[in-house]
Amino acid sequence: MNDSEFGTLADAALQRIEAALEHCSADLDFAMISDGVLEIEFADASKIIVNRHDAAGEMWVAARSGGFHYRWDGAAWHDTRGGGELMAALSRLVSEQAGESVALL
Repeated sequence: MNDSEFGTLADAALQRIEAALEHCSADLDFAMISDGVLEIEFADASKIIVNRHDAAGEMWVAARSGGFHYRWDGAAWHDTRGGGELMAALSRLVSEQAGESVALL
């Protein structure tokens, strides 16, 4: 994948995450704090950061439970270590930090 393709896919992923968070009922705030960096802040002041990492061609997630890297496999963003899909993992991570069940679709 070239840089342009990565940029298009990464931006689409960030927009999808923002759209899912807009429909989320959990007590959280989110904002793009810089180009390609999405910050999700919870009522307890904890955060999840989702960002595109152009040099690695990956989406990175930093959460209370750790850091995760996701690479496009031609169909979806999958964790480079565990194989989990990005949106499913974010649903779990947001649920953990929000203290309630959240399904990001």
